Amino acid sequence: MGKAELKRGRGERTTLHDVATKAGVSAITVSRALREPEKVTPELRSRILQLVEEMSYVPDQAARALASRHNSTFGVLVPSLSNRAVIGLMQGIEERVRDTTFRIQYANTHNCVQEERRQVRLLLSQNTAGIVLGGLEGLDDLRETIERANCPIIQVVDVGLPTPGTVIALDHFEAAAAATRHLIACGYRRIALMGATMAERSRRRTEGYSLAMHEAGLFDPSLIHHENATSSTQMGSRMLHRAISIAPDLDGVFCQNDDIALGVLFEARRMGKRVPDDFGICGYNDLDFSAVMEPPLTTIRTPLFEIGYRAADMMIRAADGKPAPQQVINLGFELIERRTTRRLPQ
Repeated sequence: MGKAELKRGRGERTTLHDVATKAGVSAITVSRALREPEKVTPELRSRILQLVEEMSYVPDQAARALASRHNSTFGVLVPSLSNRAVIGLMQGIEERVRDTTFRIQYANTHNCVQEERRQVRLLLSQNTAGIVLGGLEGLDDLRETIERANCPIIQVVDVGLPTPGTVIALDHFEAAAAATRHLIACGYRRIALMGATMAERSRRRTEGYSLAMHEAGLFDPSLIHHENATSSTQMGSRMLHRAISIAPDLDGVFCQNDDIALGVLFEARRMGKRVPDDFGICGYNDLDFSAVMEPPLTTIRTPLFEIGYRAADMMIRAADGKPAPQQVINLGFELIERRTTRRLPQ
């Protein structure tokens, strides 16, 4: 009777070698099936995964950390766990990490420089396998830490930030400028900007909006509105009510998230405004409800899922000894024109 077939006493755990013996392969092959599934045949991996389930094998992460100099955990720092856009990023990360032996540890920095710095240092002290910076408020404070880190740190905030290491993101400045230029091309002139807390992405979008408005000779600082809170539908409603009281001739809004745009639409209707005939709305991120609103929302589509997936893939490859050179990967954006903005007669 093989070792894997012996009945184990309470407190004894199934080992990688037990699974390998039962499968009739080496322990290296079992490890590869769990960590690098593309290197074994689908049939063999299916058999190994079935044995892992039947034998209740749980990897010894402490031993693995000693052997590999990391704890098989990826740290993901995000500015808010309730933001719909952040959820899209997290879904991409989790999709790539699924079916591997890596784990994800999320940390909410609440857009706080001190908390961001504390969480990064805490993760590094635990020999984490890699860190995704999904919010970056303290770049100057973290620059030296990032440069000296003994694991990959991937910034997924904005390609325009001068961050050391690898960046996988889009250019929020250019995306916001494109959204604003679209509203201007549609014939709207008094165009407000509405956004949530002035995190780094929001600052870049505000700068892009401002440039486009300056180019058209339409910039007015009183049209810029921010609230220091997580974006929401209620925020959009409040902001439009306040913006109209300041600028009664307002005829367009660029919203820094689609949930704000939804609130703006609701409030515009309550005010009797016709969308898009005499009032235009453009959102940002193309969230799941944006295409089924009535009217469907014109918005900027951002590749949130792909950003998360690519970041996780790069960290997995680096942890498995195949690090990629440091680089800046711009995944771009797309203006999705729907029916909250009008088309002018040609």
